Amino acid sequence: MSLDKATVARIARLARIRVSEEEQDSLAGELNQIMTWIEQLNEVKTEGVEPMVSVGAIKLPMRDDVVSDGGYPEKVLANAPDGKDGFFTVPKVVE
Repeated sequence: MSLDKATVARIARLARIRVSEEEQDSLAGELNQIMTWIEQLNEVKTEGVEPMVSVGAIKLPMRDDVVSDGGYPEKVLANAPDGKDGFFTVPKVVE
């Protein structure tokens, strides 16, 4: 598939991007190279190949979700400018 200036101008109009006349020639060349590469990818036989999530077939190690720090809200709220009833009180920022 080969793209000419008119096709590039139409694609630009559909994508709502401004492409000058000078840029259309170079953009057509770049898009033609991309289309050639895509045609090469279409020639690859992929029947029976399962999709991959990553290149390595690894599983991430899982750990128990255990609280390892905390349990002292008084110390945390001591740094708050206005800590009441176990909560941070902040000034209103949205009118």
